[in-house]
Amino acid sequence: MIAFLTGRLAFKAPTHLTLDVQGVGYEVHIPLSTYYALPNLDEVTALNIHTHLREDAIQLFGFLSHSEKELFLLLTTVSGIGPKLALSALSSLPVTELVRAVQAEDIDKLSTVPGIGKKSASRIALELKDKVGKIQPATVQVSASEGPGLDGPFEDALSALVNLGYRPQDAREALRRVTKGTSGPVVLKNLIREGLKELARG
Repeated sequence: MIAFLTGRLAFKAPTHLTLDVQGVGYEVHIPLSTYYALPNLDEVTALNIHTHLREDAIQLFGFLSHSEKELFLLLTTVSGIGPKLALSALSSLPVTELVRAVQAEDIDKLSTVPGIGKKSASRIALELKDKVGKIQPATVQVSASEGPGLDGPFEDALSALVNLGYRPQDAREALRRVTKGTSGPVVLKNLIREGLKELARG
């Protein structure tokens, strides 16, 4: 099992990255919380890795902090919550907010995660409320890189939101509201974050 990787960041997108480790490229699925904090391309970074074995594939899930990985693994112990939904939860809510929602049994907050309905949210709260207290969220340095303009970041943000499970038309409308009146360069991570807020408001 691969538990940790350190290498050159060869490619990054809101949902996955490629890490060059001594000439071998590893594709790693990541939550938005990790994407926001990644360094620039070609810089060295280290990821906590969960290796997920399936009959037809081996998937790697990467996290910059131990708290992200711990919460991801806890979420996948809940019936009906697989790696994709666990990653979606970490992308939709910060670790601290997700932990608070579980402890407070805030079903409305938990069910804002794409793919998690009221029943799944109730199961998460019931099964994890006594387990998430041990998770200590880490503070990571966020690197911000501005996009060249609105078109590229808009499409990248749209792709990220759709990959999280939101309907394309809903994601596009949310991003249009966020970018209304914007003419200068935008930061992709901010666009995604504000888009998520708009979608949560409904």
